Formats: sequence, C-alpha cells, structure tokens
Amino acid sequence: MVIIAGKEKEFDISQHVLVPKHTKLNQKDRDALLEKYRITTKELPKISIKDPAIAALGVELDDIVKIERPSPTAKTTLFYRRVVK
Repeated sequence: MVIIAGKEKEFDISQHVLVPKHTKLNQKDRDALLEKYRITTKELPKISIKDPAIAALGVELDDIVKIERPSPTAKTTLFYRRVVK
C-alpha cells in the first residue's frame, strides 16, 4: 500500500479509480510470457521502479509487471512492463 500525503488528505494510490491493477509476475509466469511471445525482457515496454503504482509490489530491476486495464470491448486488457531505473 502506497500512501500519498497531500495538504488535506492521505490516500492509497492503488485504490484510485484511474489506477489499474498491477501485479508482479512470478518466475513461472514470466518464463511462460517470454516463451509465448518469443521475446526477451529487453523488448518489453518499460515502467520506472519509482512509479507509485508498483511501489508496494516489492519489485526489483528487470522484474515484469502485469497491468490489467478495463476495456469496453474485451472486459480486461493485459499489458506487461519491464521494471527499469
């Protein structure tokens, strides 16, 4: 849980309506993803390790984060990002 302190309130950023669900992939899921798409981690889009949405996940450099965004046509759309500095 990441608490953002403002002048008037504190809130958990992961609970904000505009922040999609972020999940750190375990080694098994990571290997399956890379094999399925025949890619390396370097070919994935990046997300900063300082991003508040992933601060509570305990990520390290080169971890892969799955982002689940709601979609009006597909219900849920998955995106994957590699953690970088």
